[in-house]
Amino acid sequence: MNAQHLHPADVLYAGSKPFPALAACEHYAGSEKLIRKSLDLQNELGPLFDITADCEDGAPAGFELAHATMIAALINDPANRHDRLGARVHDVRHPLWREELEAIVGRAGERVAYVVFPKPECADDALEQITALDELRDRYGIHREIPVHVLIETHGALREAWQIAALPHVESIDFGLMDFVSAHHGAIPGSAMKSPGQFTHPLVARAKAEIAAAALGNGVVPTHNVSTELTDMDAVRADARRARLEFGYLRMWSIHPAQISSIVEAMRPDFAEAIEAAAILVAAQDAAWGPIRFGGRLHDRASYRYYWNLLCQAQSTGCQLPVDVRQRFFPQPPQPH
Repeated sequence: MNAQHLHPADVLYAGSKPFPALAACEHYAGSEKLIRKSLDLQNELGPLFDITADCEDGAPAGFELAHATMIAALINDPANRHDRLGARVHDVRHPLWREELEAIVGRAGERVAYVVFPKPECADDALEQITALDELRDRYGIHREIPVHVLIETHGALREAWQIAALPHVESIDFGLMDFVSAHHGAIPGSAMKSPGQFTHPLVARAKAEIAAAALGNGVVPTHNVSTELTDMDAVRADARRARLEFGYLRMWSIHPAQISSIVEAMRPDFAEAIEAAAILVAAQDAAWGPIRFGGRLHDRASYRYYWNLLCQAQSTGCQLPVDVRQRFFPQPPQPH
C-alpha cells in the first residue's frame, strides 16, 4: 500500500499502543430479560453503547453459576450482533468468582467483549484476577486478548490506580462512586453520591481526577460512574458533560435505557472540531503523513494523533461525518475494537 493511503491507525502509533476506541456509554443489565432488551436496543441504534451483563449485582443469591452460564449463552446468542456484550464477575474475595469467570471464558471467551473486575483493594488483587483470566484462555485455547476493565471503588485501589491502569489487558478503569463514598464511613455525606455534590466534594472530586489521570497516563479509557437520576435526562446529560469536560472522562455508565442517548450525546465531541479534525487528517493522509500547513498552523504526527483520537470519538458517538471521511477512515461499520 502506498504510504499516502496508509490508515492513521497504522502510521501514527509506531512503537506504542493505540488508545482504545471504546463506545462512550457502558450500559449495565442484570437479568436475562434486561440483557435481551439491551441487545435489541443496541441492534436498533448500532454499537453506540456497550452492554455489561452483571454477575455481581444481577445474580440471585445461590444461583451465581447459573447466572454466569446464562450470560455466556447470551454472549454467544445471534442477538449479540455487534459482539459488544461484556461481563462483570464478583470481586477477588467472593468464593465463586473463579467459577463465574470460567463459565464465561470457557463458554464464550471468543466473543466476550471484555471482563470487569470489581472492588480490588490493591493492584495485586486485580492482577490475581487477570492472571486467572489468562490461565483460562490458555486452558481453553483462546488466542485473542480479552480486554479487562477494573473498578476503582476502595481506598487501596485509588492509591494504586496508576499501577492498576498499567496491568496487562486493561483498557478501562472505572470509578465506583457509591462504594467509594460508603467506604468513608459517613465522613462524606450522601449528597456526594449525586449532583452537584459528586463533582464538588473535595474527596470525591480528587478521586475522579486521580482515576482519570491514571487512565489517560497509561493509555486506557477512564469510565465515569452512574447517574442515579432516572427521570430527568437533562440532569443525566449534564452529569456526563461535566464528567467529560471537567474531569476528562471518555465513557460513562448507564443503569437505565433512557440514559443511554443522553450520555452518548454529552460525550460527543463538538461537531465543528470534529469536522476540522477530519479535514486535517485528510490533508495529512494526502501528504503521506508528513508535516502540513493547515489554517496557517503547522501540523505533524503529534497533532495528527490528537485529531485521530477526536475523530474516533466522533465516529463512536454517532457524529454524521462526511461520506468521503467515512470511506477513508471508517470503511466498515463502527467497531469499538
